[in-house]
Amino acid sequence: MGRFAVITMTEKAADRVREIVATRENAHGIRLGIKKGGCAGMEYTVDLVTEPNTKDDHIERDGAHVYVAPEAALFLFGTEMDFEQTTLRTGFTFKNPNQSSACGCGESVELKPADLKALADARASSVA
Repeated sequence: MGRFAVITMTEKAADRVREIVATRENAHGIRLGIKKGGCAGMEYTVDLVTEPNTKDDHIERDGAHVYVAPEAALFLFGTEMDFEQTTLRTGFTFKNPNQSSACGCGESVELKPADLKALADARASSVA
């Protein structure tokens, strides 16, 4: 039985990750994490990966590699990573079921740890 992927990424997000990696020397992918900050308490972080960390969760879609920091995994379980380009904003977006609120500007969020039992129950019912 396979394990849950911490996050999923849309085709647009995978395209953007591949674009970023193609323009950076020695890049393998990006690393997604969280840090304390902003008016809602936490912010997503996206960093370039030049040397993968074996402790990170690794997600791959069509050659796009995203690594999730272990300390962020519990807050990111079930998250869909997307990429949007609008008149006002260009960047990665996150549909996170663990997000309980966000600040008005959208730069920071309040996150709660994932309910692993609920995830396991949902997975078991989808396999049955």
